[in-house]
Amino acid sequence: MAHHLVADATAFDLDAYFARIGYSGPREPTLDVLRELHLRHATSIPFENLSPLLGWPVRLDTASLMRKLLHDRRGGYCFEQNLLLAHALDALGFRFTGLAARVVYNTPPGTVTARGHMLLVVEGGGATMLADVGFGGLTLTGPLVLTPGVEQPTPHEPFRLTMTGAGQYQLEALVRDVWTPLYRFTPDEAYLADYEMASWYLCHAPGSHFTTGLIAARPSVDSRYTLRNTALTTHHSSGRTDRELLTGASALRAALEGPIGVRVPASPDVEAMLERISAAGAAAPIS
Repeated sequence: MAHHLVADATAFDLDAYFARIGYSGPREPTLDVLRELHLRHATSIPFENLSPLLGWPVRLDTASLMRKLLHDRRGGYCFEQNLLLAHALDALGFRFTGLAARVVYNTPPGTVTARGHMLLVVEGGGATMLADVGFGGLTLTGPLVLTPGVEQPTPHEPFRLTMTGAGQYQLEALVRDVWTPLYRFTPDEAYLADYEMASWYLCHAPGSHFTTGLIAARPSVDSRYTLRNTALTTHHSSGRTDRELLTGASALRAALEGPIGVRVPASPDVEAMLERISAAGAAAPIS
């Protein structure tokens, strides 16, 4: 199954991936390994949209993924994140399938969105697991058993899968004691070409939120950091939430390179973008 997603398996540097996420454990396709990789990936490689926002191309081939997310120590969005994880899983001998989801988080009830989000279904330890290291401020930090109706703990919030009819799964997170729908998907396999088309659209559509504002996020061991334009939010595992409105391009850069964990490229384009975001002021309230 993996060959549909891995553009060039021979080009993938598993050692560089392990170094990036700080992993030195077993190299076997087991459920324990999947859980550890999932957590370390999510907490090490941030979600960020600098490239779409700057008008820079987002390429999904193996070499580009490694250069940007591993060697340049950048982050990326769902297609980049989950394709990178797919390369590692393939190198370790996991069996998996790529799926595509319709995001319902922060959309009005009844809205039908395109299949614009990537996730993986992974076979490991005799179980079928949902893996997804690329959903922004509510990225899973552990895989979930693909079983509906069961509340499942992760290193951060509890999650669950429900069924919405017509064979659709819905992923939900328990946020402030409320089950919040995130996205819906079916078991139909998606291919690299599907992700490339969706990624191109999200990078070029006039109304795409990846091209109209700064979005970055990363979970740490005991917190979640989210940056939306000039608003930096820290959700602590204790339940406390801190919000800070950042002033100036240097403060935005410090947030990106500090709690978010992005190595911000040295480029006049980046400086101009940070100045523009800062001048525009605070974004709408974020969760």
